[in-house]
Amino acid sequence: MNSKSYDVIVVGAGHAGIEASLAGARMGLKTLLLTMNLDSVGQMSCNPSIGGLAKGQVVREVDAMGGEMAKNTDISGLQFRMLNMSKGPAVQSPRAQCDKKLYQFTIKHTVELQPNLDLKQGEVARLVFEVAGNSKRVVGIVMKSGIEYSAQAVVLTTGTFMKALLHYGMDHAPGGRSGEGRSETLSDGLRGIGFEVGRMKTGTPMRINSKTIDYSKCIIQPGDEPPVPFSHFTESITQKQLPCWLTYTNELTSQIIRENLDRSPLYSGKIKSIGPRYCPSIEDKVVKFPHHGRHQVFLEPEGYTTEEVYVNGLSTSLPEDVQLEIVRTVPGLERAEIMRAGYAVEYDFCPPTQCHPTLETKLAEGLYFAGQICGTTGYEEAAGLGFMAGVNAALKIKGEPPFVLKRDEAYIGVMIDDLVTKGVDEPYRLFTSRAEYRLQLRSDNADLRLMDYGYKFGLISEDMYQRFCEYRRTVGGDPRVAPVENLWSNEKVLAQIAIQKKYAGYLARQAQVISKFRRAESKEIPDNFDYDSIPGFLNESRQKFKRIRPKTLGQAARIPGIPPSCVGVLSVYLERRLRARKASLLGQI
Repeated sequence: MNSKSYDVIVVGAGHAGIEASLAGARMGLKTLLLTMNLDSVGQMSCNPSIGGLAKGQVVREVDAMGGEMAKNTDISGLQFRMLNMSKGPAVQSPRAQCDKKLYQFTIKHTVELQPNLDLKQGEVARLVFEVAGNSKRVVGIVMKSGIEYSAQAVVLTTGTFMKALLHYGMDHAPGGRSGEGRSETLSDGLRGIGFEVGRMKTGTPMRINSKTIDYSKCIIQPGDEPPVPFSHFTESITQKQLPCWLTYTNELTSQIIRENLDRSPLYSGKIKSIGPRYCPSIEDKVVKFPHHGRHQVFLEPEGYTTEEVYVNGLSTSLPEDVQLEIVRTVPGLERAEIMRAGYAVEYDFCPPTQCHPTLETKLAEGLYFAGQICGTTGYEEAAGLGFMAGVNAALKIKGEPPFVLKRDEAYIGVMIDDLVTKGVDEPYRLFTSRAEYRLQLRSDNADLRLMDYGYKFGLISEDMYQRFCEYRRTVGGDPRVAPVENLWSNEKVLAQIAIQKKYAGYLARQAQVISKFRRAESKEIPDNFDYDSIPGFLNESRQKFKRIRPKTLGQAARIPGIPPSCVGVLSVYLERRLRARKASLLGQI
């Protein structure tokens, strides 16, 4: 039963799917967003926070190009902080604790109100492809109910739901999130048509009742006053701000964990996949860092109208009785009651080296991956990937050139290049240290770097863009332009001018390095380049070139394990090919 035809279908309504579907719809394409549960659209499954080191930059980058995450954070945020204020602006990042249900319901309503966008509940059973020789092109999807939807592009943002398995101590059950089901057949279908499919793991801590916490034994962690908005389009934060609290584990906590490692699915062998290195469980912390006598525990409210508190720092999949023992060793939590136990989840993903820098898959035309299916972890990484996949799907359908951000343009560019060039062997998380040009990629100048793109794609309104242009002329030092009122405050103008003046020398030197980088990026490698025809390559290098299919000489040089000598040989042959092509064209003239 062919129910309906769309331009773009987005599978999964988490943070990646929301940005992908909104981008496609706002670019004028008929878009369908599918989710297994309408009540979980935009849900903050783990920490109800947005931003953090490098992550905050990604949120502001998405916002500068017309995305939604920052605006929604400003509406639902209950505490805003700028991290690393004692350090330079290159590593300062915004972070906000949110009311998780307010965030979820607000962004769901945004999706529901968006023209050109349909939101529907149902499980996708399989993708439909058109095959011609060795090439495949996605042409739609089939629901578990049997209903078919056709499309010119499909964006998969499956999160932790493909073949997902929940672990609670030594017990396990199918599910991509506590209380929810999983996608049973989608990853099998991907594997069946030739995709490599791997396995990853993530986890979440327990939630405890605020009424059972003795906050007098904890250290208060207030937010910034006044709170600084995430979005470039938010004038001010007006809602009440709430504090978070800090406490610590101790040797008794570690002792209980060590005594119960045989009941941990992570250490008993039940969980075989790899979890996020930079967001480890408390079991991992105790085992891998035995010399640390204590570990930080942040108590973070989950909303204005709930007593649930997120115990940041105690992510665990130990049995619930052990979790309670652990919690009650922590100062301030001696009488704490667990409202929801922590757990771990294993799920299927597709190694991202199977994607082009546009996030379109190499194996199937019109099929895009975004979010945790690419091996990432975090709401912000998902939003950045989803936005880029949605934009590129729309551009392809419109017959326009693809959109690829370079490493010197955005953290999003760094992330995608890392993923498609280097791949992942653990859940990928962004840090400022991953960016070579982080002095240029600051949170304060995301609009100056990227808003032109958003306007070009029709995602930034004419009024907002003209006000931005006034702001840009002002911070550029044009004395004829008066300071901008309302949208960009005078304080922001002065702060931006001060940063540019203070770091002018460093920025100039980095500009020289970026110029060299861009020369390498400008040397394009044809998709059909025959690596077998070039002598002098190591066999391993030849295999990696053929697998990754780098788009530029710069990307080729960043493939792990490729020696500079092979890059040099490739550069010579590219130059020869270019000269031969020029000579051929001159001969034709």
